[in-house]
Amino acid sequence: MSTDDRGRLRTLLDRAADWLLDATVLERLAIAVASTLLAIAIGLVIVAAAGFDPIRFASQLLIGAIGSERAILRTLRNSVLFVLAGVAVAVAFRAGVFNIGVQGQFIVGGFATVVSIIWLAAFVPTGAVGGMILLVFGTLVGIVAGGLYGALPGVLKAYGDANEIITTIMLNFIAIGFVGWLVAGPFSDPDATATRTRRLPANVELPQLVFSDPNLSIVGLAVTLVTVVAVAALLTRTSFGYDMVTSGYQAAAATYSGVDAKRMIVLTMTLSGMIAGLTGAVFVIMIQGYFTDPSGIGNYGFDAIAVSLLAANNPIGVLPAGMLFGGLDSAGSHIQINSDVPVQLIDGIVGLVVLFVSAPELFRMTAKRTGLGGDSE
Repeated sequence: MSTDDRGRLRTLLDRAADWLLDATVLERLAIAVASTLLAIAIGLVIVAAAGFDPIRFASQLLIGAIGSERAILRTLRNSVLFVLAGVAVAVAFRAGVFNIGVQGQFIVGGFATVVSIIWLAAFVPTGAVGGMILLVFGTLVGIVAGGLYGALPGVLKAYGDANEIITTIMLNFIAIGFVGWLVAGPFSDPDATATRTRRLPANVELPQLVFSDPNLSIVGLAVTLVTVVAVAALLTRTSFGYDMVTSGYQAAAATYSGVDAKRMIVLTMTLSGMIAGLTGAVFVIMIQGYFTDPSGIGNYGFDAIAVSLLAANNPIGVLPAGMLFGGLDSAGSHIQINSDVPVQLIDGIVGLVVLFVSAPELFRMTAKRTGLGGDSE
């Protein structure tokens, strides 16, 4: 590439960076929605090129997501996990810290919830009161466990200058491996045919109220909404939230204004991990009822990165973004059963959505960190 070509490329990148850096939240959400629609359109073209009916595939997408009461309930159930995990990612990303370890914190929090409930069940009475005690205790333990696991890479970054992307990725694999060993060994259910822990006691369940799906509770939806609103208020309406964002992006400025930037980085990662731990607790209490091999429980923590990016790292925007991913996940399950389209092709289309959604926001975040853009020079 000649010098002139490199210059023109740099100019184009600077202009794109300037545009994305100056974009409002609504504009960034519009970009994310357009990216999603483009990815789906390209996916339909690929479906047609593979010899399948793209119109039928598109209709099956809609039917699988919202085409029946069962599909809607399945979408809502998946959305709870995507939204909560997406908020966990958004907290860190908004504060300029890359928490790629939400999956590991989700696993640790869910496992800790199951183990703590099974342990405490021997000391509390049976019935509704005992079940409520176990629910609250297990959820709190899961939140604390996820927070502590999130705090570890925060400490390494703040006081050891370790790259949080690398440490959080590695901690994901450690959580999967270690918890998998615990589930298969010391905490396994000897009476189960599959590798899993013992089931939660029968009195540990969330009320269904308006839903017929045994794996979806109005309480789970309420917890999700409360978490979204609380985190949004924390980030935008409190001095603590302002200090979090400032410490992540402008540590020197934060220190000059009297904020302990290193401490705030640790607190940011801890808060992110706590929400991931809450996600794990909701998963095992509302849906699973036990903990199984963590390599097969779903990639909610990884997909949450795309959910957060689709929402421009805005906790309120995570709600529709999480519902989109919940719908895609629900539709994928439906298509696998009711269509001859290979599962690999379905996963590929979902991967296209993730790629197209992530690229603009990742470019924007990179430009912000590296100074790319003509106006920033």
